[in-house]
Amino acid sequence: MSKLDNPPSYEDALHHPKYGPYPNQQQYGPPLPPPPSYSPGPGLSPGPPSYWSQEGMWDTPGFSPTRVRNGIPTLSAGVPTSNPGDMEDLLSTQWESTLIRHAFIRKVYLILATQLAVTFSVVAVFTFVTPVRLFVIRYPGIYWASLVVYFLVYSILICCKKARRNFPGNFILLGVFTLALSYMSGTISSYYDTKAVFLAMGITATVCVIVTIFCFQTKVDFTSCGGFLCITSSLLMIIGIVTAVVLVFQWVPWLHMLYAAIGAIVYTLFLVYNTQLLIGNREVSISPEEYIYGALSLYVDIVHIFLFTLQVSGASID
Repeated sequence: MSKLDNPPSYEDALHHPKYGPYPNQQQYGPPLPPPPSYSPGPGLSPGPPSYWSQEGMWDTPGFSPTRVRNGIPTLSAGVPTSNPGDMEDLLSTQWESTLIRHAFIRKVYLILATQLAVTFSVVAVFTFVTPVRLFVIRYPGIYWASLVVYFLVYSILICCKKARRNFPGNFILLGVFTLALSYMSGTISSYYDTKAVFLAMGITATVCVIVTIFCFQTKVDFTSCGGFLCITSSLLMIIGIVTAVVLVFQWVPWLHMLYAAIGAIVYTLFLVYNTQLLIGNREVSISPEEYIYGALSLYVDIVHIFLFTLQVSGASID
């Protein structure tokens, strides 16, 4: 192929427009019409169309002008824009909730410490003061009256929402409940030897400390075992009824000791469950407003652990 058949270079074609069509270039079909002259349409700005113009490109049929107002779609479309202030608000909210939970735990354990101080003071009086001890043994009707008060006030505190939240009578009901259960515990303790009472107190305190440390350190969630605990409490009640019937006929003398050991284990599991409800970082937790219910649950568990342990220790010493 000769040199003349080669197409001109870019500089020659730019400076010498005299070059026509390339040699030997064949055209097929009719000649192409000249390009139409550009004239701005309605809503279009003069000049060449711009892809960034909101009135030049998107006002044509088939395009929605609302898309331009929202900007060009990107990979982050539909995802909320991250704001540094949102992260700070989230961290501050978590910090405030942590402070509220810690204040709630302190309030619960303060109420619990007051209840236990009253209860074990009554137990000590009923155990060491001989006239008081003989009085409660001689008049068991007061014990049954305190048992009725215990069940009534406990039902009110558990079932009524107002009693579990802030209202003027919640501490009054809790005080009546504490005195009733304290009298019951003192009356039961008066039937046992002083060594058995001290041994039960020591075992109960040790169990409570170990359970509290375990609940605050472990990652195992016991709050999801509520159904299992309900079943065990029902079985414990049935075993208690059977034990009471058997002991009347004195068929198995050691059966009450076995029942007491099972009861102590069951209420230890309840103590684990109710302690983790207070922590708040498990599957189930109680509201920080329900500090009365939190203290009530722990108090009932600890007292029942003491009473069941007292039966075991008393039977072992006797």
